[in-house]
Amino acid sequence: MKKTLLFWGLSLVLLSGLMAQDKLKMIFVGDIMGHGPQIESAAIEANKLYDYSPCFKFIAPLLAQSDLAIGNLELTLPGKPPYTGYPTFKSPDELPLALRAAGFDLLVTANNHSNDGGLLGVQNTVKTLEKNGFYQTGTFIDSSYRAALYPLIVYKGSFKLAFLNYTYGTNGIPTPKPAVVNVIDEKVIKADIEAAKAHQPDAIITFVHWGDEYQLTENERQRSLAKKMLDWGSTMVIGSHPHVVQPIKTYPLPQADSTMRNGLVVYSMGNFISAQTKIYTDIGLMVEIELEKNASTQKTAISKTEYIPVYRYLYRAPGAAKSTYMTLPVAAFENGLMATQQPMSEATRAAMKQSADVIRKNLTQFGAIERKVSAEEILQSTEK
Repeated sequence: MKKTLLFWGLSLVLLSGLMAQDKLKMIFVGDIMGHGPQIESAAIEANKLYDYSPCFKFIAPLLAQSDLAIGNLELTLPGKPPYTGYPTFKSPDELPLALRAAGFDLLVTANNHSNDGGLLGVQNTVKTLEKNGFYQTGTFIDSSYRAALYPLIVYKGSFKLAFLNYTYGTNGIPTPKPAVVNVIDEKVIKADIEAAKAHQPDAIITFVHWGDEYQLTENERQRSLAKKMLDWGSTMVIGSHPHVVQPIKTYPLPQADSTMRNGLVVYSMGNFISAQTKIYTDIGLMVEIELEKNASTQKTAISKTEYIPVYRYLYRAPGAAKSTYMTLPVAAFENGLMATQQPMSEATRAAMKQSADVIRKNLTQFGAIERKVSAEEILQSTEK
C-alpha cells in the first residue's frame, strides 16, 4: 500500500511539474531611458559610483512573478564617463546592474539611440549586458557575432522562444564598423523570421522601434508592417519609440491547415522610466503575456494578455539633497493605500490617475484588459 501511495505521489508531482511547464508568463516593459537628471539622481559620486536600485523597488515584486522579464534599453553603456542624457544617451554600468537585480532577464537594444556612444557604445553595451547575465539582441559586436547569435533563441522550461529586434533608424548616425544595428528592412525581416521558424520555436517575438513620437494612436506604416510580420510567422509584435502608450490589438490569422490563430501587436508601451515631461510620457505599460502549450499537440498559443499601467514618479524625501526617479504600478498607488510605504501628494496622485485613465480608455476600446495590482501585493513583497 505504501509503495502504491508513493507511486501515485511521485506521479502527481511529475504531472504537476509537466503542467506547470506548459505555461510561460512573460512581462514586457517600454523604454528604459537615461536622461541627464536620472544620471544625476543616481549619482553617489559623480563619474565613479551610481545607485539605480530605488528606481525599481516597487516593480521588482511584479517582475518576480514572471518567467521572463523583457525591456527596451534605449541608451548606450560606454563603460566610462562622461555620462550624458539627451541627445546622446550614455549611462553608467550600474543601471543594468540594478535592472538585473530587479528581475529583468532580456533587453533589446536596437533603437534610434543605439549609435549614441559610437563603436565603443555599441560593443560595450553588448558586453556589459552579457557580463550582467542578460539575454540581449538587436545590436551586435560585428557581423559574425550576429550570424552566430541571431535570431536569439531562449529556452525556458519546456518552451523554445525566438526573439528578433529592429529599429527604424539611428538618428542619422551611421553604425560604426564592424558593429551591426538591425534596421527595418522588410526583406531582411522576412528572411530572419524564416530563419527563426527553422529553429521550430514555440513562439517568435519581434520587437520593433517605430511610430510617431507622442502620438496615442499607431500610424498606417506600423499597422502595415505589423500585419506583414504576423503573416510571415511572428507570434507577437512588441513596439517601442513613441514614448507614450499606443493600442494593444489582436489580429485573427488564417493558417495553412484551415485553423485560425491570433496574432498580437503591442504598438507602444510608452516609457518605463525617463525624465521626459511631455504629456503622457510619465505613463507606461507593463504587459503580461502568457503562452500555453497543448501537451498532446505541442502547439502553443497566447492564452492571456493583460496590461499594468506604471507611473514615473519623482520623489524627494524630507531633507534630501535630490529627488529619486521611481516606476510605480498605478493601481497600487492611486487610492493612497501605499502612503506609509511611499509618500505622494494628493495633487501628484490626482495627476497620475488622470493620465492613467486616458491611457486606460484608449486601450479598453480595443479590448485590452488591465490587471489591477493591489497595494497588498506590493507591500507583501517589499516588507519582506
